[in-house]
Amino acid sequence: MAIAEKLMQRHTKSSRTSRVGACTALTLSLLMSGMSVAQAKIDDTAVYQPVAPTIDQARANILIARQLQFTHFRNLGISDELSGDVFDAYLKYLDGQRIYLSQKDIELLARAKSRLGSALKTGQLQPGFEIYNLVQQRIIERLQFALNVIDNGLDELDFNTDERIRVDRSKADWEPDQEALDALWIKRIKNAVLAQRLNGTEDDTIKDNLRRRYEGQLKRAYQARSEDAFQAYMNAFAGMWDPHTSYFSPRTSENFNINMSLSLEGIGAVLQSDNEYTKVVRLVPGGPAAKQGQLQTADRIISVAQEGEKPVNVIGWRLDEVVDLIRGPRNSTVTLEVIPANAADESVTRTIAISRDEVKLEEQSASKDIIELDRSGETYRVGVITIPTFYADFQAMQAGDPNYKSTTRDVRRLLDNLKEQGVDGVVMDLRNNGGGALHEANDLVGLFIDKGPTVQIRNANNDVQILNDEDPSVAYDGPLVVLVNRMSASASEIFAGAIQDYGRGLVVGSQTFGKGTVQAVRPLNHGQLKITQSKFYRVSGGSTQHKGVIPDIEIPSRVDTSRIGEDALDHALPWDQIEAVPHTRYFDFSGVIDELRKRHEARFSASPEFSLLEQEIEFLTKQREMTYVSLNMDERKAHHEQIERTRLTIANARRELRGEEPFKTLDELEQWQDEQAADLDSTDEELDFVIREGGHIMADLLELDQRTASILKPTQFAAKAEAR
Repeated sequence: MAIAEKLMQRHTKSSRTSRVGACTALTLSLLMSGMSVAQAKIDDTAVYQPVAPTIDQARANILIARQLQFTHFRNLGISDELSGDVFDAYLKYLDGQRIYLSQKDIELLARAKSRLGSALKTGQLQPGFEIYNLVQQRIIERLQFALNVIDNGLDELDFNTDERIRVDRSKADWEPDQEALDALWIKRIKNAVLAQRLNGTEDDTIKDNLRRRYEGQLKRAYQARSEDAFQAYMNAFAGMWDPHTSYFSPRTSENFNINMSLSLEGIGAVLQSDNEYTKVVRLVPGGPAAKQGQLQTADRIISVAQEGEKPVNVIGWRLDEVVDLIRGPRNSTVTLEVIPANAADESVTRTIAISRDEVKLEEQSASKDIIELDRSGETYRVGVITIPTFYADFQAMQAGDPNYKSTTRDVRRLLDNLKEQGVDGVVMDLRNNGGGALHEANDLVGLFIDKGPTVQIRNANNDVQILNDEDPSVAYDGPLVVLVNRMSASASEIFAGAIQDYGRGLVVGSQTFGKGTVQAVRPLNHGQLKITQSKFYRVSGGSTQHKGVIPDIEIPSRVDTSRIGEDALDHALPWDQIEAVPHTRYFDFSGVIDELRKRHEARFSASPEFSLLEQEIEFLTKQREMTYVSLNMDERKAHHEQIERTRLTIANARRELRGEEPFKTLDELEQWQDEQAADLDSTDEELDFVIREGGHIMADLLELDQRTASILKPTQFAAKAEAR
């Protein structure tokens, strides 16, 4: 590691020299009068210019502080304790992986820790900006060091040691000083080199890729804007109340408004910053990415390529710049390189080409299918209705169009069609449905009950509004199963919770997201504030917040619940409950639920599909539990090959179940996956498997208690049966 020692010495010497001229410009007045930072340069013209707050930003800060304290659902004042939490959250936002700042920096910055709250009350933004400027300086120093390592040659890096690097440093100790950071960054570079070597990239290309990555990040560090600092600082502040409260700069507000109108020509994905990466939060149902099928929630984007052009590395880019790069004209193609959400480390990447288009309402529409189940010589026909989102064509509605599209209208029509075709029961598939129009959730519940309350909404003043289904008609009164998973959120949780509370059907799947809050966007003199103002409660009194909906019968999922879900978010509002409201209970499942679970478990224990799903979940769990990866080439290669063999084994086992030829290599598997994603008519085996299980549970219900075939009360049901 001689090269590392030389670079550390050279960097330390140059940093000491450059610090002398920077003391005056970057003195942190509210921290300590003598603190200074390095005035690092990339050339004679590239000198970091510290950013400063504007009067408009100070005014916006005061408005934000007032609205948070007096209008947010959570009653939280600005205290010394909150000041410390804002400080920690701000550093997490600026250096979440703890790779730029040292413990010495933290000790100096900590002098402002207890003062941020009082400054934020009165619009004194200087402390936050001074912290931001110091971090930018440290970023510049680190990137210059990395470029020096790369310029010295990758062959100088030793990949035969027993070194390893921590995968996630968000909870690691801060490195004690600059020399320790130098050592860490050499490990980071070695890790980046290994990741690309394992993907078959030549060293010359790796060197070029890394140089372009770090130069791009360095350029952006030099071009830091006042608005970047303000938005980061305000979001750290607003996030103390809850994770869905955030500040939008004027530029971000524009992007938010475009997204809300669904007129954005792009890929139909909601993105957010995640340390150095841009992470996929969710896919818009019916959007290009959702239809293409390969991009997944929690994937991290590392490069973006336009048609006929080289990929642009976007690690370290601002979110709005990544959005601009991905957005483009309709029918053009953008190619993303991503680290999949379930990847063991950064060496596993995937390239995804997506054709840009508008998100069309009709492509979010509910759809139906019928599956047939043969059980002991008897065939059950089960209707399946898939609802990607809760939608309504507000423009057509306001224009008085009697045929405007909405979730409830479409589902009513589909139910009528299924009844005409003589189905024995209905499965409502709400998996991956992130919500949408609240009134549609209310109306959709109304299709399955006589009339009554569907959801309660409580505001910060403890005023409770109850939404009701006023229509006594019932579109479908037969047995019902609702499928949910971790990505079922908001309006989906309201529907599933109401069906469960009314005893109208069984909820099957995995615990839902737990998004039980309502936000409003309020204009400021400078940008907008999205603020949580209300909370959803079920008719039984329990909130959907944090806990979500717990299924009656659980089916395991591949989703990493430690990373996805309300309970995985910092400062999420807690679960609580209020008084229940009077509502009908159509059927008490307590008498049959144990037998239903027993039958379900018996089917799954004998199911080869479920066995494979369990194997895959176990494999993914082990990968997620890895806290370190080796920097030894032979060890890393062996681990990489083991991962590839496991993926191939699981995929071939599925093909064997379908009587198909196994793949010989992982390349064959990935090529087939690309072809499947491009075929919009293809289906996912796991989805079919879970839907069929939902149908079997519905058939179990009918066999155990025929009263589930109607929402009529038992005495009424008996009279109806005799009339036949």
